[in-house]
Amino acid sequence: MATRSPGSSHRNPKPGPAKKAPAAAKKATATKAPAKRAPAKKAAAKPPAAPPPPSPRPILFRAVLAVWLGIAHSVGAVFRGFGDGAKNLHPAHRKDGVALLLLALALVTAVGTWFGPQGWLGEAATNVVSGLFGRLDVLVPLLLGAIAVRLMRHPEVPEANGRIAIGLTALVVGVLGLVHIGCGAPVMSSGATRIRQAGGIVGWAASTPMMAAAGPPLAVPLLLLVAFFGLLVVTATPVNRIPERLRGLGEKLGVVEPAYAGEMQTPAREFSTDPPEDADPSALPFIVEGSPEDEVGARRRRRRRKQLDEPELESAVPDMFVKDPYETRDLAAGVAADLDGALLYGVPASPAVASMMHQVQDRTAPPEEPAVPAARTAGAPDDHGQAPARMEQLQLSGDITYALPSLDLLERGAPGKTRSKLNDDVVAQLTLVFSEFKVDARVTGFTRGPTVTRYEVELGPAVKVERITALAKNIAYAVASPDVRIISPIPGKSAVGVEIPNRDREMVNLGDLLRSRSAAEDDHPMLVGMGKDVEGHTVMANLAKMPHILVAGATGAGKSSCINCLITSVLARATPDEVRMVLVDPKRVELTAYEGIPHLITPIITNPKKAAEALQWVVREMDLRYDDLAAYGFRHVDDFNAAVKAGKVTPPLGSERELTPYPYLLVIVDELADLMMVAPRDVEDSVVRITQLARAAGIHLVLATQRPSVDVVTGLIKANVPSRLAFATSAMADSRVILDQPGAEKLIGKGDALFLPMGASKPVRMQGAFVTEAEIARVVQHCKDQLTAVYRDDVTVGGGPRKEIDEEIGDDLDLLIQAAELVVSTQFGSTSMLQRKLRVGFAKAGRLMDLMESRGIVGPSEGSKARDVLVTPEELDGVILDIRG
Repeated sequence: MATRSPGSSHRNPKPGPAKKAPAAAKKATATKAPAKRAPAKKAAAKPPAAPPPPSPRPILFRAVLAVWLGIAHSVGAVFRGFGDGAKNLHPAHRKDGVALLLLALALVTAVGTWFGPQGWLGEAATNVVSGLFGRLDVLVPLLLGAIAVRLMRHPEVPEANGRIAIGLTALVVGVLGLVHIGCGAPVMSSGATRIRQAGGIVGWAASTPMMAAAGPPLAVPLLLLVAFFGLLVVTATPVNRIPERLRGLGEKLGVVEPAYAGEMQTPAREFSTDPPEDADPSALPFIVEGSPEDEVGARRRRRRRKQLDEPELESAVPDMFVKDPYETRDLAAGVAADLDGALLYGVPASPAVASMMHQVQDRTAPPEEPAVPAARTAGAPDDHGQAPARMEQLQLSGDITYALPSLDLLERGAPGKTRSKLNDDVVAQLTLVFSEFKVDARVTGFTRGPTVTRYEVELGPAVKVERITALAKNIAYAVASPDVRIISPIPGKSAVGVEIPNRDREMVNLGDLLRSRSAAEDDHPMLVGMGKDVEGHTVMANLAKMPHILVAGATGAGKSSCINCLITSVLARATPDEVRMVLVDPKRVELTAYEGIPHLITPIITNPKKAAEALQWVVREMDLRYDDLAAYGFRHVDDFNAAVKAGKVTPPLGSERELTPYPYLLVIVDELADLMMVAPRDVEDSVVRITQLARAAGIHLVLATQRPSVDVVTGLIKANVPSRLAFATSAMADSRVILDQPGAEKLIGKGDALFLPMGASKPVRMQGAFVTEAEIARVVQHCKDQLTAVYRDDVTVGGGPRKEIDEEIGDDLDLLIQAAELVVSTQFGSTSMLQRKLRVGFAKAGRLMDLMESRGIVGPSEGSKARDVLVTPEELDGVILDIRG
């Protein structure tokens, strides 16, 4: 091949490259051409010359502008600060502020429309009101004043306020449209003066479309219908209740004669109040004085009582309900549930309805009988079912009347919150945590309780639940709370629950629980208020269905408050003939407030030895009840009591015994650990036997302890106590002892608890109820005033045969004194120790031990174990003097 120089290809190109060169040149020319022609195009489409830059502003002008902007920013910051602060105000204060603003506008418009506008604000307000409402501008101040008074008097029912606003709007639109048509229906071209002399802009806007669409003859009835609808909405009157409301209005005005007996129309909710068999069949229904606002609709028509004198009204009523104060409470609870629309949303009764319930009176007692306790108000309902009649009041022996304490003795709590700004902040923080850790999950909602809020987290596809549980510490860090509990999943929902404590905790009052719908529906005397769960629902528990419960938790976690609520609930709902109690208080100070109540079967027991004897007496009482049940062929004490009341059970011929219903027996042990330290074998045997068999006999145990260890809550006790209530514990091991699962160590204390009733698979987290000492004192004093306590003498005295011991000391006085000094000083009562120390035989040492037992120095023999020493070293001198005589 011939070679060529590097420059030969440029000087003598080959044919191939020579053909390609023009194409490449054309391509290069094509690519460079636009760049060369661009200036020509720009020159052709050249915009007009820009104006010259403005001359610099003077220094004085710029200084004034800077000062003005600084003042504007400062004033804006102040107003924005006020606005942000208003968000943190209590809702009642915000509503009061709106009400006062409306009242101020009412005053300004009243002066302008009734007399003459003064000042620029008065003239502006008068022109606006007159232009909008036309001839009816004189009524606008009255309307604004009524709305302001409504907001100030009833700030707790925002739903009713919204209903009234809608109704007033419809009413005003309809009336102004009719006024505008009646004044000749002037159009806008007639001038502003003609519009003001008619229905105003509102009347013109309401009537003109009506007349254009249907004609003037049909526009009038249509506007009448709009006004009529607004009137019905404002008065909360359905169409089918118009005759009843008109009759009530006539009775109130005195035009229609009121009907009291037998003529009351069927109410929206009927209540069963079956009277005793010997009662007069004609009964006077309860009387409700007045009718408060109700967003659901007034369920009862108004009654007029002023035409009858009080003595005449009371004398016209039979005394069939005098012995049954529960019935008045039933009717009151139903009325409150009907009248208070807030109850439908699961919150306690509003103060307006609570005060109204004081007007619900029982007119069934003759003038000479004492008044029946005040009626109960209904609390937060869990459903909207029909309220049954309360339990029949048992007649005490000897025809003694016993009135249960009124629930007005217990304080009412504030309505519970359903949402706050803190909850929204937590939702944002949880969302941020999921996004930072790239977890496909989102917060779909939350339910706020008194203590904690449960946030529902839904997972995306193919996301493991463990991804959420592994973020527990990160969530706790994000929300600045160490007590975060994750539930995976929430029972009954396809979501993971994250329970985070509320920074603004709420108090749960026992009075609200006992006034709740669930408490009014159940007539059992052993129903007690426990608290409110995470969703804010009332948690009630029937001690007869548990049938025994173990309450445990660390010191200060709320165990004593729970015991107080249980006892107070029983005192408020049961008579001494229905429930009797045995209270064991080794601490000596926890249950002293209940000393002397008629429900006690024995004085409050503080000595652990006597407590063990009392438990043995409960075992004997259980055996006696089972003997009667077996003899008469009944399986439960409730069936036996019903047969005794009906007279179906009679004692055998020749027997002097009088059959009476057995009351429920409630045994409450405030500190089980102290009893297990003194007499563990006796206490455990008695507790196990009671818990195994006592359910059908109507005997129920409440065992409380602050030391939930395996030596106190033994396996036998746990196996026979199915219901558990765990407050905050210090370790997971204690939670496993109480609940057989962890969880109690995550509680935050002060009443926060996990409730595991019999038959439940998972515990329910709740905030325990609280009752103050003042409330307890009022309830206890009421019970003491009604009846005096009658105690039994055989409860704390051992019923078994005692061992006969030779109390003749004889020549062994000095030896007995030495043995007593040795046993008391060492706090160890052993026969073998006496053999070694005193150098005596086994028979002599056993006799010395028996002599010390007869004098209360040592306890009874417990097999091979050492005997319990019952005397402290400080009491040794007194014991020696007693031995010497």
